[in-house]
Amino acid sequence: MTTYVYPNCKSKAELKQLVAEGKPVRFVPQGMGPQIGPDFTGTILDLMGPHYPKPHKWYANVKMENGKIIKIT
Repeated sequence: MTTYVYPNCKSKAELKQLVAEGKPVRFVPQGMGPQIGPDFTGTILDLMGPHYPKPHKWYANVKMENGKIIKIT
């Protein structure tokens, strides 16, 4: 499932910086996919940015535990 990150990060490094600073990050699946709740535990695959209509320049997988990001690859 393709998922976008908010705020709209221009790079994976920018996403990692937001997480390191403790800033809120929200994940929204593209289309009609299930929403990712605040207590989500698991892996989000196919995270990408920046958002359409800009071309996607980065892709990532995010591992979460109880709504907290613990690893970005």
